[in-house]
Amino acid sequence: MITARDWEDARVLWDFQRMGHEPRACSVGVGLGSHDLGVADVTAELYRRGLVPLVVFTGATSPTTRARMPRGEAVHYRERAVELGVPEDAILVEPRARNTGENIRFSRDLLAERGTPVDSVLLVSKPYEERRAYATARKLWPAAEFVCASAPLDLPAYAESVGDPRLVLDMLVGAVQRLLLYPARGFMIELPVPLPVTTAYERLRERGFVGRLVAIPAPGTS
Repeated sequence: MITARDWEDARVLWDFQRMGHEPRACSVGVGLGSHDLGVADVTAELYRRGLVPLVVFTGATSPTTRARMPRGEAVHYRERAVELGVPEDAILVEPRARNTGENIRFSRDLLAERGTPVDSVLLVSKPYEERRAYATARKLWPAAEFVCASAPLDLPAYAESVGDPRLVLDMLVGAVQRLLLYPARGFMIELPVPLPVTTAYERLRERGFVGRLVAIPAPGTS
């Protein structure tokens, strides 16, 4: 059962993850693979608005997406974007990435191999992973400037669209945990996490929203 207190805490994490960037013209749009086809919808809309001349969709599959996206996240995103009017020759597919770091690195390398100059990226993710995606991209692609974008939904509307509120809360908790742990592991830059966010995060962990946490190495191990 998800209580009113749980929803209040989840909203704190949700609001924190949103970067509040205003979409603007960039060299390329990169849609990060996930279970959420809404990422493809937002990326397609940004293309139709003329904000990017080229789109990269990146992502293989995961336990969460294998059944619903059997051809791979990036491939399903591409198919969706084409349905929404994005020309096929304006889309690149990066089909190997299995985590956010690989999404960024493999997209960066693909564009470099094509000789595509990139100084700015419209980075499209799920709403509750904007800040995590931004911190990862800043670490792994320091030569580029990043503008974050996601579906303009509030938490209740997004949870309803996904159809699995507990999954959304698990993901919110997991995204904050990575912001706390991953800078020390070299996976992302360090961003301040305010006390109200860490307090809400700890309460949700104690309530059992731990389905997307990563293991913490024991002291003395890597």
